[in-house]
Amino acid sequence: MPVRTPPARASRRALTALGVYALLLVGAAVTLLPFAFSVMTAFTTPTQFAQEGAVSLPNPATLGNFGELLGGAFGFGRSLGVTLAMTAVLLVGQLCFSIMAAYAFARIEFPGRSILFWTYLSSLMVPAVVLVIPLYLMMVQLGLRNTFWGLVLPFMFGSPYAVFLLREYFRGIPRDLVDAARIDGAGHFRIMTGIVVPLSRPIIVTLALITVVTAWNSFLWPLVVTTGKTWGVITVATASLQSQYTSNWTLVMAATTLALVPLVIVFLIFQKHIVRSITITGFK
Repeated sequence: MPVRTPPARASRRALTALGVYALLLVGAAVTLLPFAFSVMTAFTTPTQFAQEGAVSLPNPATLGNFGELLGGAFGFGRSLGVTLAMTAVLLVGQLCFSIMAAYAFARIEFPGRSILFWTYLSSLMVPAVVLVIPLYLMMVQLGLRNTFWGLVLPFMFGSPYAVFLLREYFRGIPRDLVDAARIDGAGHFRIMTGIVVPLSRPIIVTLALITVVTAWNSFLWPLVVTTGKTWGVITVATASLQSQYTSNWTLVMAATTLALVPLVIVFLIFQKHIVRSITITGFK
């Protein structure tokens, strides 16, 4: 006969579940409400915002803030283009160089491989802010200050986190597949592009998303290495806009919304790949 749960225990479980969901709802509200207020304010006229504040729905909704931001003298459209180009270059560079380095550490035997890998990985212990001044001096010496390549060059050749993530995933690929390809005459480049990379698509997509979010939200390095509006990125442009137009919060929130929308779209497109990369723990 089936074992029945006592009513008291069932009640405790129901209350526990209710409490957990209540905490999750509170956490979600605290996280999402600022974004909701930001979007509502972006579609609100300055007059309505001054009279009713950010908690009121736009009545009527307006696109005037976005038009003023993109069509005015703020240079925000150029900042969007610079940020998009920077993100694309960093994405391609990070993926290409990180994949090659991770494959070498995972599948190619050479003297000192482990020592070199763990030495490289130990650079994760160094705070990123410590490297800002040395990198800045290098860019000045190379004549790349306030240029596009000054923005991307220090960060396009892979990163310790990306190499570690890909290396661990590559090591999980069955060696029999690699050995079979090598018997058929395939070299390392053919094995990497024809076997390892296709089998590692979930983790590569996840790494691509992390790279896009990191590059899109980068602030400190673009702020240091660039001046003016020529090569300013969207984060620096938004901060500058806020410092200059603190009384016009509808314009500032329009800039914040424009910066937020691309990341939301990217996440919605690739969220299944992220879940899959977390749940996969091996290969059959």
